[in-house]
Amino acid sequence: MQTCRHELLDRTSIWNQHHLLHALREFEQFYTAHRPHQGIANARPLHPLPAPITDLARIAGLDIRRRDRLGGILHEYRHAA
Repeated sequence: MQTCRHELLDRTSIWNQHHLLHALREFEQFYTAHRPHQGIANARPLHPLPAPITDLARIAGLDIRRRDRLGGILHEYRHAA
């Protein structure tokens, strides 16, 4: 609950109940499916650990894309296809 308050509600002006429910749903999906957690190797809940990248050429060529959610309050980072 504290994470939701500090990362979402303290940074957002809520207009009405519909807006609050939308913001909470988006935050819940982001928190449980995408957000890196401070656990073993920053693994997300319900997802296996990714395989480590050991090839230096592959690391240099990574193309990372950012997607803003909730008007830029939350950010998702993904590898470009």
